[in-house]
Amino acid sequence: MITIYKSVANCIDRYLPKSIDTEAHQLLFIIALLFVTGTAQGQTYPTSFSQVQIASGLNGGTAMAVAPDGRIFVAEQTGALRVVKNGAMLSTPFISLTVDSNGERGLIGIALDPAFATNHYIYLYHTVPGTTAHNRISRYTANGDVVLSGSEVVILDLDPLSTATNHNGGGMIFGKDGKLYVGVGENANRVNAQNLNNYLGKVLRINPDGSAPADNPFPTGSASAQRIWAYGLRNPYTLAVQPGTGRIFVDDVGEGSWEEINDATTGGQNFGWPDAEGMTCTGPSCATNTSYSYPVYTYAHGTGDGLGCSITGGTFFNPTTTNYPASYIGRYFFPDYCGDWVNNINLTANPATRSSFATGVSGGPVGLATGNDGNLYLLSRGGLYKLIFAVPDLSPSLSLPQANFGTSGTATVGNFAMSISEVSGYSTTAGSVIVTATAPAGYTLAFPATISTINVTGGTAVAVSNNNWTVTGTVDNRQISLKMKTGQSIGANSTINLGFTITRTTANSGSTASITVNVTNDGTNSYDSNTTNNGYARIISGL
Repeated sequence: MITIYKSVANCIDRYLPKSIDTEAHQLLFIIALLFVTGTAQGQTYPTSFSQVQIASGLNGGTAMAVAPDGRIFVAEQTGALRVVKNGAMLSTPFISLTVDSNGERGLIGIALDPAFATNHYIYLYHTVPGTTAHNRISRYTANGDVVLSGSEVVILDLDPLSTATNHNGGGMIFGKDGKLYVGVGENANRVNAQNLNNYLGKVLRINPDGSAPADNPFPTGSASAQRIWAYGLRNPYTLAVQPGTGRIFVDDVGEGSWEEINDATTGGQNFGWPDAEGMTCTGPSCATNTSYSYPVYTYAHGTGDGLGCSITGGTFFNPTTTNYPASYIGRYFFPDYCGDWVNNINLTANPATRSSFATGVSGGPVGLATGNDGNLYLLSRGGLYKLIFAVPDLSPSLSLPQANFGTSGTATVGNFAMSISEVSGYSTTAGSVIVTATAPAGYTLAFPATISTINVTGGTAVAVSNNNWTVTGTVDNRQISLKMKTGQSIGANSTINLGFTITRTTANSGSTASITVNVTNDGTNSYDSNTTNNGYARIISGL
């Protein structure tokens, strides 16, 4: 498995005696791996959020990319690139590559060209098998939902790999500048991260054809150095770019203590690995090197929400449209593979502050993306999930025949019932619904709180639930505001009724007016997904 493999292997390497033989080492690794991956926790999301599986049966999901047309391309470690279209995974892969999928190798990165809608270019990061295995970035051309045969263009071959099969990186994004940014792991050899003459332990910045941009930070160095954008990284598994600003984050998988989110917007930065991890610098260079860049946010290894062992994704939540609460806009969401959670950080705070979002999400997330529909998409080793914010839709109506009032004098006119329906299939949060009823000038309203039935003037007896509501305010006896009592709610696709009495207080003028009602939500626990149908007016005549 791709990242838990790293974590379990690190633990065994650290705590087992070096004298233990290879066969015993492998056996203990398998036992530990089974133990860790067999652990499951209950799923928790904020109120009105849930996850819906839209693809299952993945053969080791590793990375994903969202196309402008809404398709989601999902990489499998064993070499297949799958297409999720209209909420379902297509049976035919886009392409099936022959890859070395040992350890963390395989098909592990994907990026779509900024002009994908017209040129249909897809960039893949994959491990080429053979006696000199190495990672390669190739470009392919899409022909609908499958690859155009013979369209591979090799963009860049990376350094030959050692016998270590971990720390390959694989994160790829296109920046606002049109350049391709590539995260490359240090291949389990920490000294690579500080060596500017290889690609390992770096973020590369290359032109779409693989050449080095002239404005990179090391333009006069070796061919490798000319493509380097940032260095001092251990395993930059995913990268993310913020829409609009172009800000670039690198999610760097740590060793034994810390996971990092690094800001690599500015080129030439050294993030300090192997001497620095998290906000701590303990290596031999720390006393003299004061130029290391430290993370925007870092979290410790451990168990529980906000702790983990492997940051495996990240996305700036800046969608064009969304029904998520506004408080999530602009936050950076990220999952941890071992912690099995999704958190977010508030980037307007200094330092950035963390908030919990979800736990027990998928049995090991390996990717997170913002969809064109404004939803978050979570990738696991075995499936793809959409994280939806499904909220009630409240709609009122009145049971009151038109023109049923007298034409002279002042008198108690009668009764009417208000119906409030939930029409989207999601229950309201208990105690959260607010109702306001307003009568026209010349009339007053009353709300008999203890009744269970009201006789609608000109109609029939209607069962009402007035005892579930509290009057929160009145205005000139013409307007009454009510709030649903704590513990009460409106069920999915259900309706509740309230009963009112209405009294005419002035003589008839021959004109017409309306009783109006409005329903809303208090906004503390849940939201109304559609406010265009929250108001209702019923004409009354004989005013």
